[in-house]
Order: sequence, then structure tokens, then C-alpha cells
Amino acid sequence: MSGLMFSLRTSSSWPHCSRLSRLLSPLLPPLSTHNSSSKMSSDAHWLSPADREQLVMELRATGWMEVDDRNAIFKELHFKTFNQAFGFMSRVALQAEKMNHHPEWFNVYNKVQITLTTHDCGGLSKRDIKMAKFIDKIALSM
Repeated sequence: MSGLMFSLRTSSSWPHCSRLSRLLSPLLPPLSTHNSSSKMSSDAHWLSPADREQLVMELRATGWMEVDDRNAIFKELHFKTFNQAFGFMSRVALQAEKMNHHPEWFNVYNKVQITLTTHDCGGLSKRDIKMAKFIDKIALSM
């Protein structure tokens, strides 16, 4: 299980683990001291109403729709086979890692349902628009 990762709560975040922390600290790499949310880029902020209307309108033309009860967009894609759907998801996953922006998705056989929203800002952001355009580009190439 070389890919297994876990985090250890420090004694300040969990008072009862100070002894465990002292025992495991020589075995674990040092924990990062920077806050990952502080690296949130400008494209992770809410879209202005004018930008949102324009950008979402462009995406509607390619099959994206707004989710009624959430500040998110949704698209369902159908492929010829499971392998094609899974290949598509793999390509999107690689881009998601590069962007540090991961879709919510569901797959059954040749169907992939994708919801995009930016949890950091609690709604739709430029990151979602960029990811949606990337998804459309990859889907067309499959």
C-alpha cells in the first residue's frame, strides 16, 4: 500500500494525541505549515453576475446546465463504451490534478455525469469555466 496517505492531528488540534504525536513524529515527514487555501488563485473567486451570465450562456450551447438548488453547472456525457468513458475520465482527472480543481462526478458504464462548483468560494468560479471548456474539448476528441 505505497499510495496510502493519512494526516496526523497535532496536539494543538486534538489534545489527547500528544503522546501519539511524539511517538510517530520520527516516522512521519514534517507537516506543511502553509495553508493551502492561502494559495487560492484569483480564478477561484465567485464570478460577477455579468461574467457568470456571459460564460454560462456560452457553456449552455455545449450542453451544460445550471443546477437549480446549487451554485453549480452540470453535464451528462454518453460514450460508445465503458472504456471510452473511463479513458475520458482519466484525461479529465489528470487535468483536475494540474488545476487542483476536482469535479464531482458519477459513472455508470458509458455515461458520465459531471457537476462543477468551487467549494473554496461556495459557488461558480473561473476554475469551473476553465474545467468545463477542457471537458468539452476532451469529449470532442473521443
